[in-house]
Amino acid sequence: MKHKKSFHSISYETSKGPLTIEGPLSSEQLAEYGFHEELTAFRPAEKQFEALLKIADFEEGRIIVARNKAMIVGYVTYLYPDPLERWSEFNMEELIVLGAIEIAPEYRGERVASNLLKVSMMDEFMENYIIISTEYYWHWDLQGTNLNIWEYRKVLEKMMAAGGLRPAPTDDPEIISHPANTLMVRIGKNVSKEAIERFDKLRFLTRYQQRQKSEG
Repeated sequence: MKHKKSFHSISYETSKGPLTIEGPLSSEQLAEYGFHEELTAFRPAEKQFEALLKIADFEEGRIIVARNKAMIVGYVTYLYPDPLERWSEFNMEELIVLGAIEIAPEYRGERVASNLLKVSMMDEFMENYIIISTEYYWHWDLQGTNLNIWEYRKVLEKMMAAGGLRPAPTDDPEIISHPANTLMVRIGKNVSKEAIERFDKLRFLTRYQQRQKSEG
């Protein structure tokens, strides 16, 4: 698959001033901006920015950012599944992962996350992908948001819906280990029936492998 990327951008006013949501950006474009020091959910801000620069150079990688002037205050990433994860099992070229979405604390409540997803889906080529996001409650910032697990899950679903992602059943052991965990999925309108069937096997990989074993 040749991964085509079309740049899109929106700007809007917030209580912190005007924000621009734009992307996908190349590593060269990203390097022109600063990176908010409180974007530390996954690793120290400097290291996370280095990770974004690498993802931007992947053939399938996409980085959409929210910026206040030249300062990145939020971002979302898309890339192929980690080779060690079950979602890479069938090497599906149509399957990409919403790997991370993060907003600097002072910009939360300004519709940044939902707008990052909306701008992401403005690119027509996203209709060629099955997009997934694996959500585990132990990664959620419950303390920072002052929400309980179920309140956070409700906010998460509403936010993901802005990008067309919906909860989908799976037998993935980590996801089913707690009822708040969930698999979020968006299937593009150009995805083939065959790819959807492969993805359904992947969602229920444990069941599929057990059936193969019993038939073998």
